[in-house]
Amino acid sequence: MTPDFPAWSGSFAAQIHRLRTTAGPTLHQFELLFGAWILPWRLAQQDEGSHSRDRSWNLRLTFWAFLWQIAQAGASCREAIRQAQALCRLHGRRPPPDENSPYCQARASLPVERLQEIHDALVTEADAAIATKDPCCGRRVKIADGCTVTAPDTAANQKKYPQQSVQKPGCGYPILRLVAFLSLATGLLTAWAVGPWRQSEMALLQTLWDGLQAGEVLLADRGFCSWGLLAMCLGRNIDVVFRVKGSRRKDFRYGQRLSRDERLVKWKKPKQPAWTLTAKQWAALPQILTLRLVRCRMERPGFRTQKVILVTTLLDSQKFPPAALSQLYYRRWAMELTLRNIKITLQMDHLSCKTPENLDREIRLHFLVHNLVRRLMLEAARRHGVPLDRVSFAGSLAAARRYSEALLQAKSQACRRQLRAELFRVLAGDLVPDRPGRREPRAVKRRPKPYPRLMCHRHKFREIQHQNRYYLNSVFGPKYRKSSVKYRRSSRA
Repeated sequence: MTPDFPAWSGSFAAQIHRLRTTAGPTLHQFELLFGAWILPWRLAQQDEGSHSRDRSWNLRLTFWAFLWQIAQAGASCREAIRQAQALCRLHGRRPPPDENSPYCQARASLPVERLQEIHDALVTEADAAIATKDPCCGRRVKIADGCTVTAPDTAANQKKYPQQSVQKPGCGYPILRLVAFLSLATGLLTAWAVGPWRQSEMALLQTLWDGLQAGEVLLADRGFCSWGLLAMCLGRNIDVVFRVKGSRRKDFRYGQRLSRDERLVKWKKPKQPAWTLTAKQWAALPQILTLRLVRCRMERPGFRTQKVILVTTLLDSQKFPPAALSQLYYRRWAMELTLRNIKITLQMDHLSCKTPENLDREIRLHFLVHNLVRRLMLEAARRHGVPLDRVSFAGSLAAARRYSEALLQAKSQACRRQLRAELFRVLAGDLVPDRPGRREPRAVKRRPKPYPRLMCHRHKFREIQHQNRYYLNSVFGPKYRKSSVKYRRSSRA
């Protein structure tokens, strides 16, 4: 190969190897559905290191199989392997081995930098696909939110993400705390940070400044309302809209009166630094912040009027009236349901990987699946002129699973274009009912089984053979076992 230029033979061989691994036939059904937003060259084999050789579980097949496994919400590695084997046999390719170990090793060697590039490219493309940025006078709005998830109880996970200190060893799970930024215009998750549950959301947010750009608006609930965060956002030319935290700051008797529901106030610098800021960073912040307090009224026919007090760095009351800020904060709740969709619909509330490095990849794939489904929703809303907030995420995920199978069976490109058009029509027609102000309390209707709690390590725990002994000391006993009353009487006798 290239005998006249032996010094270039290695680079030419690498380029031809990339073409062979990216320009081949489709390896997975999700590649037909989401391949328009994930360019093939991003999944080419690496030049050296892991995934540099075209094995049975190459980078391309491993990525799409892992993505499909996450989208199935709880599917096992065995199911992902069987799916890949069936598709490889359908395309006349050598199927991967039956064992779980090769697939798990291929997942563990997925390059994190490549996954980050795919995520960033998807977010950038979605921002460019919309005509208007955000309802807040054409400015981009990012929403900050946090949650916690659990991981398998392994020594590696416990070391980096320890369980709660009140729990005995072997009785709890490692807990991860997540803080993420979400785009109000597209609904995509743009940036995130992960840490142990002891680390506060404020400290995690300090690592996400690269996810915010000058001129954007940061919207969050009262948990993020602090003087230090307001000052640091102003220093980076980032405006904020927070719900006020603390009764003294809600007092409308102080400051300059702008209208009945607006006040210009000055918040003095606290004496102690906030979060993990150093003394030098705290000293560089200004002594006084000039902010605007806005009283928002949530009025709905037939319901009692609710008042919410916001603090914002947007001081122009003509350009940003209280009604616009009220509507902006009202839309925050719909976006906060995004993390619930990821945790419940995609079953991310309990992860499955056993090492912290693989947990990072699993979290990235969960967020990528969410963003790809949101991209389908965005395209359906753009084509058919329906509100993006009312397109069902669960319905879109279910439609993506089924239509990807139909795309794989289509015999021509024209048929595939018709199926994609039909998919967007179905997504635009599957709208969530418009329920303004609907309360969704965090409560569980289904009663749990009255099993005893694991209060010691599993190998030391002894299961109670006679269930009446457990029901005797359980609050559920009289409801579930009538014989527990007889057993109590006999034990007393």
